[in-house]
Amino acid sequence: MAVTGIGSGALARLVQQSSVIKAQLTTLAAQSADGKRGTWYGDFSGEAARAISLRGEITRRETHTTAIDRALGTTAAAQDALAQLSSIAESFLAEAGKVTTADSTRITALASGAHDAIQQVAALLNERQAGGYLFGGADTANPPIPDPAGIMSTTMATGIAAAVSSLAPGNGAAVLSGTLAAAASTNPGETPFSDYALDPLKGGAEPRPTTLTGDGEAVGTGLFASRNATGPTTGSETGSWSRDLLRGLMTLASLTAGQAAAGADFDAVMTGVKASLESAMTGLGEEAGALGLSESRLEAARTRHEDMGLALKSQLSDVEEVDLATTLTALQDTQTRLQASWQALSMLSGLSLTKFL
Repeated sequence: MAVTGIGSGALARLVQQSSVIKAQLTTLAAQSADGKRGTWYGDFSGEAARAISLRGEITRRETHTTAIDRALGTTAAAQDALAQLSSIAESFLAEAGKVTTADSTRITALASGAHDAIQQVAALLNERQAGGYLFGGADTANPPIPDPAGIMSTTMATGIAAAVSSLAPGNGAAVLSGTLAAAASTNPGETPFSDYALDPLKGGAEPRPTTLTGDGEAVGTGLFASRNATGPTTGSETGSWSRDLLRGLMTLASLTAGQAAAGADFDAVMTGVKASLESAMTGLGEEAGALGLSESRLEAARTRHEDMGLALKSQLSDVEEVDLATTLTALQDTQTRLQASWQALSMLSGLSLTKFL
């Protein structure tokens, strides 16, 4: 019904204008509540593509950061294991230096201690972290030393024991040659290490496991039980720090006090043991140093991703979020305009505000 003096078209326009203001008020109220421009990408005034791109990049950065954090947890555990292995080598190097033909009383206790240390070394080489083996390379399902409890029954251990048992005046060099042959063997079934670790088509030649830190960027973080991951083998007769360590400890574990009677040949064997333990310490130090450099690169990459993530989130905020102070001011202004619109309609149509609503 038309209102006297007012065309129906004019009244319709006022009603439409009021509806538009009410819609604006609804939008501003929602924005002031959660700080977002809207729920759908269509609410972003033509910047939906940019918002989608920014969110994808933020997610990518966060994924890399999560992978790096996981890798740093693994490298920290690996550094601890390397430190313990180095401590074992250092301790027995010092004890071996106290043994002489003139004082053989230490030999029995040293042999017993070395036997226990071998079990500790095997346990450390089988350490697990985040669902994988620290020294297992790419083989995350199987331990690098399948039978740690039976390590002294392996061909490496029995071969070293057999060589040491033959120690007598005149054959010190032969004993050292025998222990070296047993420790350096890479034949399956002759070492404590898994067949995967020794297989030249698998673990024996696989590249060092890495952690992806960006597009086309990777940092080496993996270690191997049977061979060096990073350190050179120069100076190591067996070719790896782990074999050097086991050779030295297994030789000590096989010694008896009576063998000190071999005189100079006994001293030669002890010199070989100390050289093997020193080589193990050098290799372990090189592995730890290289791993430390990898950790520095990982931390730098994590910082880069975190900083870039903050910048991207700020850009996304400019697209998806509103300035709260400006929005609240606009909300109050729109409320005032809507109330004025309702009052005008009420006067023009003779309807109360309540009836209009």
